[in-house]
Amino acid sequence: MDEKRDNKMPGHVAIIMDGNGRWAKRKGLPRTLGHNAGVETLKEIVKYSDEIGIKILTVYAFSTENWNRPKEEVDYLIKYLLIEFLRKEIDELHKNNVTIKMLGDIEHIPSLTKNEINKAISLTRNNTGLKFNIALNYGGRGELVNALKDITKKVILGDINVESINEELISKHLYTAGDEDPDLIIRTGGEKRISNFLIWQSIYSELYFTDILWPDFKKECFADAISDYKNRSRRFGSLKDGGRIC
Repeated sequence: MDEKRDNKMPGHVAIIMDGNGRWAKRKGLPRTLGHNAGVETLKEIVKYSDEIGIKILTVYAFSTENWNRPKEEVDYLIKYLLIEFLRKEIDELHKNNVTIKMLGDIEHIPSLTKNEINKAISLTRNNTGLKFNIALNYGGRGELVNALKDITKKVILGDINVESINEELISKHLYTAGDEDPDLIIRTGGEKRISNFLIWQSIYSELYFTDILWPDFKKECFADAISDYKNRSRRFGSLKDGGRIC
């Protein structure tokens, strides 16, 4: 079967990429090499997502809580690894019609990194293939706070009436504005929580947890997660079997 015509394929998959540090520790390697290995996995998953017809891929790259990690690790992730990824991969991503979008507060990212981010966004802005969202300096609660601040300002200015505030309006003020909510959220590394990730958008997302550490989560593992998703029944609060409750 041509997977791009498979109507059971999730349109939007989000991934919490967990386990880079533990992967490196188990091999007696520095944590930085675990992050390097994780980037190689990310490249494979982005390419495979495009091949099988996923419309949106969102990855949790760096949370607002990750600033509490050792400075050396934070600097490596933000000032080196992300820049290297964008510089090396952006031409290939652009050639494959992929759109880059950042979710999170990038205003407080170092200027050199922010410049690379803005170049990638600008270059791929008009592409029409896979939408690749990178959640960077992202937190779900912070996203909601920012959305409410924006809406409040518009109410004060008279641009919005309080009575017009609804779920649709709030969604339009989130980082994911214009994107469908994730159908499937995958977390690698063995933890079973979503850790402040897409908390508004994930109310009906299917959750898939695996003990596999992110650097080892190759496309075969991703295919297993997709297969598991396809075998689930998504009811969105209704009883689709005619009302049976047993």
